[in-house]
Amino acid sequence: MEPTTVEILAAVLFAGAVLHSFLVKRFAKWAHQYPEGSIQENILHFMAETEVVFGVWAGALFVGYAAVRRSVPDAVDYIESLSSKYVEPKFVLVIMVVAATRPVVRVAEGFIVKVAGMLPLPRAMAFYAAALGVGPLLGSFITEPAAMTLLAMLLKRRYFDNGISRKLAYATLGLLFVNVSIGGVLTHFAAPPVLMVATKWKWGIDYMMLHFGWRAVIACLVSTSVVVFWFRKELATVPVVEQEGLPIPAWLTGMHFAAMASVVAFAHHPDVFFGIFMMFLGLVKATDEYQDPLKLKEGLLVGFFLSGLVTLGSLQEFWLKPLIQSLGGTALFFGATGLTAITDNAALTYLGSLVDGISPDLKYALVAGAVTGGGLTVIANAPNPAGVGILQDSKVFGGEGISPGLLFVGALFPTAIAVIAFWFLPGPH
Repeated sequence: MEPTTVEILAAVLFAGAVLHSFLVKRFAKWAHQYPEGSIQENILHFMAETEVVFGVWAGALFVGYAAVRRSVPDAVDYIESLSSKYVEPKFVLVIMVVAATRPVVRVAEGFIVKVAGMLPLPRAMAFYAAALGVGPLLGSFITEPAAMTLLAMLLKRRYFDNGISRKLAYATLGLLFVNVSIGGVLTHFAAPPVLMVATKWKWGIDYMMLHFGWRAVIACLVSTSVVVFWFRKELATVPVVEQEGLPIPAWLTGMHFAAMASVVAFAHHPDVFFGIFMMFLGLVKATDEYQDPLKLKEGLLVGFFLSGLVTLGSLQEFWLKPLIQSLGGTALFFGATGLTAITDNAALTYLGSLVDGISPDLKYALVAGAVTGGGLTVIANAPNPAGVGILQDSKVFGGEGISPGLLFVGALFPTAIAVIAFWFLPGPH
């Protein structure tokens, strides 16, 4: 079928958004050329925020859609037709705020400290190894966005704000994004690209463990071990940061985890989990002395980013679906890995699920490639914007934000390890 004018417009705007995401630092430099507080400076700083990129271009699509159809109601109908796809951005917003609270972070930090204590390494090095080797695997049970939020909070306080080099910072960022992307595949409900196909293809926990889970464990542990060894001298000198603040009552910690578990349980029912979220906000307000400021701004920006990605990505089927249909096993695996860098991996697997008669081997190749490439860019995996939102203001980046190009470079090595684990290791595919 020939693409419609609206689809061509959406493809052009999508390409513009991808290009913009790689130029955010350039917008920040342009902003410095204007007087502080001027309209020009504020607009350019706004355009330099990674999380606003796809939302802004999605707004352009809405205007363009209305102009092409000569009907604002038609554009409104398109947005409303995506209501089910906006559930994920809403969920990421809520789970990010809930998971970033002090009681939840304290428990996660305590767990990682215990794992680190079993390793024969200096404390700061051992915590780093445990956080990035084992932490992402928790995403298979608490969901990837929650794991990303928790780990980004811990890494920011212990490393990114603690004088590490930019080289180690980008290596850590790439390792975090890749490991979270593959760390959620031990189950069928935690990783967005798996969630998109699990029901239709009848994939359960047993299938995921047999085909994906053990490979993810190997990849996370191997890539983390190599990075730890490579930066061992620097990691050994990082000051140890202890937990801060008042001891938190067990009942309050329990209520926080109950809220997080409830949000995860009702992840496909936004009206329910938003109700839970409202009650949770009341709990946080009532126990203010045991809380840190909520990550509401960061959560809203990430939700805006993902909503924009859904709005633009939903009209890319006309070129993505035929491309997926035309590829064989190896080509599909590496094609999915590459395409994930410029499209959300959940959108990619969703489009693959629409292809009739796809074989089990091709199903595996598509999903394995999608999760393998999930750390290469900010847009590759839904939880990545959450990590960027938390880490980009770290001292190590000097207020310039995270460079998409350096993030890509930092993710290349753990991506290569994931490629070996998911495609070249013998075992069921």
